[in-house]
Amino acid sequence: MSATAHAHVEDHAEGHHHHKETFITKYIFSQDHKMISKQYLITGLIMGTIGIAMSLMFRMQLAWPGESIPILETLLGKWAPGGVMDADMYLALVTIHGTIMVFFVLTAGLSGTFSNLLIPLQIGARDMASGFLNMISYWLFFLSSVIMVISLFVEAGPAAAGWTIYPPLSALPMAQAGSGMGMTLWLVSMAIFIASSLLGSLNYIVTVLNLRTKGMSMTRLPLTIWAFLVTAIIGVISFPVLLSAALLLLMDRSFGTSFFLSDIFIQGEVLHYQGGSPVLYEHLFWFLGHPEVYIVILPAMGIVSEVMAVNSRKPIFGYRAMIASIIAIAFLSTIVWGHHMFISGMNPFLGSVFTFTTLLIAIPSAVKAFNWITTLWKGNLQMNPGMLFSIAMVSTFITGGLTGIILGDSALDINVHDTYFVVAHFHLVMGISALYGLFAGVYHWFPKMFEGKMMNKNLGYVHFWITAVGSYGIFFPMHFIGMAGVPRRYYENTAFPMFDEMTNIQVLMTVFALITAGAQLVFAYNFISSIFFGKKGPKNPWKATTLEWTAEVKHIHGNWDGPIPEVHRWAYDYSKTDENGDYVIPGQDFVPQTVPLQEDEEELQH
Repeated sequence: MSATAHAHVEDHAEGHHHHKETFITKYIFSQDHKMISKQYLITGLIMGTIGIAMSLMFRMQLAWPGESIPILETLLGKWAPGGVMDADMYLALVTIHGTIMVFFVLTAGLSGTFSNLLIPLQIGARDMASGFLNMISYWLFFLSSVIMVISLFVEAGPAAAGWTIYPPLSALPMAQAGSGMGMTLWLVSMAIFIASSLLGSLNYIVTVLNLRTKGMSMTRLPLTIWAFLVTAIIGVISFPVLLSAALLLLMDRSFGTSFFLSDIFIQGEVLHYQGGSPVLYEHLFWFLGHPEVYIVILPAMGIVSEVMAVNSRKPIFGYRAMIASIIAIAFLSTIVWGHHMFISGMNPFLGSVFTFTTLLIAIPSAVKAFNWITTLWKGNLQMNPGMLFSIAMVSTFITGGLTGIILGDSALDINVHDTYFVVAHFHLVMGISALYGLFAGVYHWFPKMFEGKMMNKNLGYVHFWITAVGSYGIFFPMHFIGMAGVPRRYYENTAFPMFDEMTNIQVLMTVFALITAGAQLVFAYNFISSIFFGKKGPKNPWKATTLEWTAEVKHIHGNWDGPIPEVHRWAYDYSKTDENGDYVIPGQDFVPQTVPLQEDEEELQH
């Protein structure tokens, strides 16, 4: 960034101090990245609450099929007459649960919150490249969330074709109850969501590339910023493909085209659709769908790398290898989508190609896992809630990832495709892992978001242990019923006598789910009460080296009261000693990025 551009930004920031902000410009239509990040987080957490509530409802149905559960009638009304869930509603709940958790919580809630909060603060920028686009991006996300929630109250019920909305169920409005208005609203909501995601991503990319402070080279960036940057790039490449799929699906539904439909019979009557292919839709969906799971997990990986280095009091191990693995994952994520389609009738040779590319992704993923473990090795571990969630994320990422090796192999996948084995795999590897990344980030950067207030540590421990044990309690037994052949998305399995003995396992998983959901109430209480009554911590509560802890504790427009700090070293100078074995700064085991290199001091970069 040139000196003139710097001067311009400085003036711009000075000019801002004098505007009188109204409630609306400060809290609602804010263009300040810190406020927008809080808006994303709170919206994401509300959507997460809805998503978890849905999963509890269909888990109860799976555990006690056909039994009257009064709370279901209270919550679902006509969809659970006498407390017994309607089969159409079961499919709708599974569909909207998946959609909300993947897109609205883990994509927008995670990237939206932490990209907005951390990119300007950690690279040393006054704000995002475009505050206006940033605001538009959040309000489009909010609008799409509202439309998705409204679709729950449509008379015929919400979309019910699974979160992947494969045609023909999604393409024929007359196919089932959930294929009508609810499905149309789903598609409209997703189209708006994609617009929001693209605007956000472009903003993040431009900000990281153009607005870094003096001295902040790309190899001095914290790994969080690398992860957010690459996530945004994957989003820009792959989300337009889902948009095209959604628009073509709307054409098929409402304008009589045949992109995804051919030779359809309903009650013996042949429909006029000719020449389309539902497999084309699968290709379009999964070309986004697989990069999407990396859009979900990469920000969590960046957060975990940062939180873990800070709380191990030592540099992240293999900084450059970590960057290389992020980039390798991003590239490979775009050439593996076919592994979702091994039983769609694809050419077996093509299946072996996709198997090969899928197994290649295990390499950069393993690099990250080993580097995290090595970072912890012999560290001076500070076991606060953020650190615990980071360590747990490595655990769930490894356990979830190992089953991916089975599912990524075309010959092995056929046996467990569309069973609970798949559900167990992706919930652990991207659902729970990304959620742990979100929690780690919230506990760690809460004081940055809420002007120095700290979350209650003991409640954080309660939240962590119940969540960690409970999550494995839900998803570990799921692998076994999957290997036994229990299919996913079935409303009940009473028609199959060979699955009768699995019911006890369903009950066990449901009990764990109810307990784990209860632990999230502890988090909610901790989060809300800490915003208002949290204890104030020091300016740099975790003794971290990165720039965000040099900014003002009180939120001001422009982040730094004086000039933007200059950067002289990389982001991970923890426990650094000189040749005599003394700390570089006496009595302090970390060196902030703003401290110039001393004479004879080498800059570490692995």
